[in-house]
Amino acid sequence: MPLITKEDYKMKVEYKIKFEIPKDYDPSEILRKLPSPISPKITEIYNYSVEPYGFYFLDNLVDQKVAGHAMKIFIDECFKYSRIVKIQKI
Repeated sequence: MPLITKEDYKMKVEYKIKFEIPKDYDPSEILRKLPSPISPKITEIYNYSVEPYGFYFLDNLVDQKVAGHAMKIFIDECFKYSRIVKIQKI
């Protein structure tokens, strides 16, 4: 019987980062600012998508420093266009 390790129980955390996204929004600038989403162990640290409400962000709980930095970049981007940013944990 295989052993179950602590790594087997890692969970993921998903967020909706909502703001008034401009109709002509071009995410290319923000995408160049993001840290690599792949860890040295070839594990996905975070993932994201641009959505009609703003950004979807997935933290795979692999590297909190990298994921936190990426999330901050997304939040800062929202504040460039909107005075109100809502972060919803889903």
